[in-house]
Amino acid sequence: MTWRPAFWLVAAAVVIVDQVTKQIALVTLDRGRQYPVIGDLLSWELVFNSGAAFSLGRDYTWILTVVAIVVTGGLIYYARRAQSTAVVWLFGIALGGAIGNLIDRLFRAPGIGEGHVVDMINYGNQFVGNVADIAIVGAAAVAVLWGLMGKPLLDPVDAGGAATDAEDSPARSRE
Repeated sequence: MTWRPAFWLVAAAVVIVDQVTKQIALVTLDRGRQYPVIGDLLSWELVFNSGAAFSLGRDYTWILTVVAIVVTGGLIYYARRAQSTAVVWLFGIALGGAIGNLIDRLFRAPGIGEGHVVDMINYGNQFVGNVADIAIVGAAAVAVLWGLMGKPLLDPVDAGGAATDAEDSPARSRE
């Protein structure tokens, strides 16, 4: 099996942008203070999120860490079967977002596996997110749209795990 460099490069770029923006937020923003960008619609606000989206699961940070590890592994596993270059990029973006938030969960306070994710983009006081969240939600939305349009994301696989028309598969021939 060969890996497409684009998958890893896109993921690395998302992780870098996510972690750099989080570090900038930590250095420049005061916790809980809003800095308007577009009126009441968008502002900067430093928040430490122990939960998932909308702070759900705040008391189960370690479970969210395990879920993030499983999702990361799943993205790496399924990306091997990406049907096109666009899908490789899509998986890379999703992986970068998952890793970006996983880094926070593993290495930020209060401790390993229970770290709080740094969020700084306040969307009209509805929720606060970060670059990793944008990558995850954006990739998921595109994947859903892609599916609704009837475009396959992955090469078909039989029950034994082998691709069903491996010789004819354009994705297999590019790897």
